[in-house]
Amino acid sequence: MRKQDEILVVDDTSIVRDLLMDTLSAEGFQVRSVNSGELALGSISAKPPHLILLDINMPGMDGFEVCGRLKAQKESREIPVIFISGLLGLDEKVKGFQLGAVDFITKPFQREELLARVRTHLELNRLRTKLEAQVSERTAQLSNLAEKLKKSLEKQHKSMEGIIQTIALTVETRDPYTAGHQRRVARLSQAIAQEMGFSKKKIEGIHLTGMIHDLGKIHIPSEILSKPCGLSDIEFSLIKVHSEVGYGTLKDIDFPWPIAKIVLQHHERINGSGYPFGLKDKEILTEAKVLIVADVVEAIASHRPYRPSLGIEAALEEIIRNKGILYDPDVVDVCVKLFWEKGFKFE
Repeated sequence: MRKQDEILVVDDTSIVRDLLMDTLSAEGFQVRSVNSGELALGSISAKPPHLILLDINMPGMDGFEVCGRLKAQKESREIPVIFISGLLGLDEKVKGFQLGAVDFITKPFQREELLARVRTHLELNRLRTKLEAQVSERTAQLSNLAEKLKKSLEKQHKSMEGIIQTIALTVETRDPYTAGHQRRVARLSQAIAQEMGFSKKKIEGIHLTGMIHDLGKIHIPSEILSKPCGLSDIEFSLIKVHSEVGYGTLKDIDFPWPIAKIVLQHHERINGSGYPFGLKDKEILTEAKVLIVADVVEAIASHRPYRPSLGIEAALEEIIRNKGILYDPDVVDVCVKLFWEKGFKFE
């Protein structure tokens, strides 16, 4: 938290506004509040806050409409919005995430949960902004200092990789049950890309994408991520939003690789049965095809809250069985070769 972090509380109930303001102010945040959606839009336009706590059920303009309008404007679309409501079913959560909200808090809220979520999203947004600024700064330098291109690029890549690793760790703190998943997927994706003879630049892009491919899960309720049994259809539909959320977070950053698109496509399948768009073989990026296989293998071979590890042999049997159906055959062949002939192992 930084002293300049400013939070706008939007709620039509004075008791709730006062409680939120007292709780956040006591932690050193700068807090202001309004009691309607209309006043919220005016306040944000006059002085954009760093984060918004937004009630859903308000007379006149409700929280969903406020959020939709904010995300439609360039000046306010990147401000994190956390919905606060006493009635939060999964339908409301799906709608909220689709509108661009980053999280939900249920009334009556728990103080520690409120503060933890606020700090997490302020930090994540700060990292995203910092990364955008660094990429823009480095790009400007490269255009003016062509003779120092190699050195500048190396520094840029190192800086981006460090921030990407920080973002990956932030996601892991949200989903401790799959800690290390992104790192292992990144390592296997890199090994597959190297074995397939990809260029050094493409290999680096695949590795960095693997490190943050599940970034969108930062927006999924922790009770769903850690559920020790199967998910309902509506819960699974909420999980499926994470690839689109990750894309939305990354799409405006000018990476030298198609990181946002790879993140968006990492649950597609070559027969069109994947999500979010049901893309088929040639519609899917080559880099995404590599990540798809690595993600499936790691997930099956690792422990999950709802089941123990099934082992690497079961994982390889899955991709072999669906080779050319769900997964790119060339990628499958290389992945199997890495484990059976090259001695590749997860950490």
